Amino acid sequence: MNNEIMGLLRDYVKSYKNIKKTESAWKEPVVGFASAEDPMFLALKDQISPSHALPTDFIKDAKSIIVFFLPFHDEIIKSNIGNIESSRAWDIANIETNNLIVDINKYMHDKIREKGYTSTLLPPTYNYDEEKLISDWSHRHVGYIAGIGTFGINNMFITEQGCCGRMGSIITNMPLLPTERKTQEICLYKYNGSCKKCVEKCVASAISTENGYPFVNKKRCNDQIYNDNIPEYPIGLGDTCGKCMCGVPCSSKNPVQRFLDSYTK
Repeated sequence: MNNEIMGLLRDYVKSYKNIKKTESAWKEPVVGFASAEDPMFLALKDQISPSHALPTDFIKDAKSIIVFFLPFHDEIIKSNIGNIESSRAWDIANIETNNLIVDINKYMHDKIREKGYTSTLLPPTYNYDEEKLISDWSHRHVGYIAGIGTFGINNMFITEQGCCGRMGSIITNMPLLPTERKTQEICLYKYNGSCKKCVEKCVASAISTENGYPFVNKKRCNDQIYNDNIPEYPIGLGDTCGKCMCGVPCSSKNPVQRFLDSYTK
């Protein structure tokens, strides 16, 4: 069943640009699965917030969570290197990807219903506490539980396809096999201390590694995104930044694997 779900999702993303005539394009999604009974969901109430939801808060008989990362094409990433404000291509990609996530959820909901089960229609973003700057359902943390990546020191989620993209998740009562969780860090700094490129790239000076411990000042980061220069496009607001994600070793690859491969050649 896992392979069928993965195939449906990947095929939909592959055809989306032609269906919706989007400006943006995406690489093949990274897809993972988690059990709704994984004890790490309960741990998120301590790690993130006591209000962080459990899968059963959405569907009482929840069995599985499908998590997907939608990687941007390289041209979009390159466009956002340099300058202080985010590029137009980066802004549009974020808006169109949010729309894609909504459409994926609707499409997969219909496909899952055809098999006699149900699923959620979770929003891709704008579901966080504006004062605490935390989410009551963190797609990134669910991605970690589902084994598709680990966190960088900029708090961005790094997958085998890097960190430049957006994530979504689907809770369902369909029984699916959980993906094996990664035991090795993907962030180069956390792996061997050899990289702090995201610290250098951050235009808000919001990322630090004092005493070797990564820290992100969420308020500085948020203020940079929601400054007085938010561009408005016909399809939505360009309330993005992404400077710490672009032009760094983890932008579009697993940098630790690349580092390890260099020693085996």
